[in-house]
Amino acid sequence: MAEGLFITLEGIDGVGKSTQAQLLVEYFTEKGCNVVHTFEPGGTKLGQSIRRMLLDPENQQLAPVTEILLYAADRAQHVAEVIQPALAQGKVVVCERYIDSSVAYQGYGLGLSVDMIAAVNKLATDGLEPNLTICLDAEPETALARVGGDRIEKRALSYYERVRAGFLSIAAQNPQRVIVVSAEGLETEVAQRVQRSVVGRLAQ
Repeated sequence: MAEGLFITLEGIDGVGKSTQAQLLVEYFTEKGCNVVHTFEPGGTKLGQSIRRMLLDPENQQLAPVTEILLYAADRAQHVAEVIQPALAQGKVVVCERYIDSSVAYQGYGLGLSVDMIAAVNKLATDGLEPNLTICLDAEPETALARVGGDRIEKRALSYYERVRAGFLSIAAQNPQRVIVVSAEGLETEVAQRVQRSVVGRLAQ
């Protein structure tokens, strides 16, 4: 059983997850917490190799099921090597992306079975779920203007509209865990929204 606090940040590419994760880490650190900042895919040495395969624009032939399994393999190693040990030590873990990304991107985005994705990831993570998820939300057309164009980011706007709808659907189905926060505006404004949401939920 996890003893620490596991917070994930989700949302489509370009909404500022990395920036807001770092600002949230700084917030918890200032409060005296021992914090681990990590991300998926690629949060371990093995995961870095998987990340390169997943995001390389040259790998357009990657089958959707292969994509799911590679993300799950990355996640299994990440949970075993980074997340669970940190939680067992009572640390706060702030993670960019987790299972919700697989459900949104490969389920809602690519049309794969959400039940299959959930089953694969339950195996990969030994059932570990976040205590809290912040879903940063923005219009795909606006968010994608900020990204560099890896294999996933090169997909059509319509794909990202489905992914965004997926994240919002996940939030609606899991109101006790997921809080949707607007990613529009200045980084400091978004950070304030994130911190208010986290503090408000943890106080409940």
